[in-house]
Amino acid sequence: MLTLSHEEFEALVSDGLDSLHDDMLAALDNVIFLVEDKPKDGSGILGVYEGFSLADRTQYGYGEEPDRITLFRENLLAHCEDLDELISEIRVTLVHEIAHFYGITEERIHELGWG
Repeated sequence: MLTLSHEEFEALVSDGLDSLHDDMLAALDNVIFLVEDKPKDGSGILGVYEGFSLADRTQYGYGEEPDRITLFRENLLAHCEDLDELISEIRVTLVHEIAHFYGITEERIHELGWG
């Protein structure tokens, strides 16, 4: 299994975000990106989007909590054989979770090859 510190992993996530097309990031208003070691439920998921997709909301109101996209460091590290695969999987996971923000279903995400 790969080993990276939390800080090293966060740097890869930041690089992954920087690698995405500007159009994909343009509408990400009030969304935060987080890294946690594992999901609270102990599942093997690589990432999660928590919030209301653009398809399900009208607009944000004052004082609303931001939507969250969380990547799970330990699950991603266990899922990948080497650093190149990890970098690729972080990018795929980011695209997958951002797609949920836009209201794209799990089925459609897989049809498009994003997860």
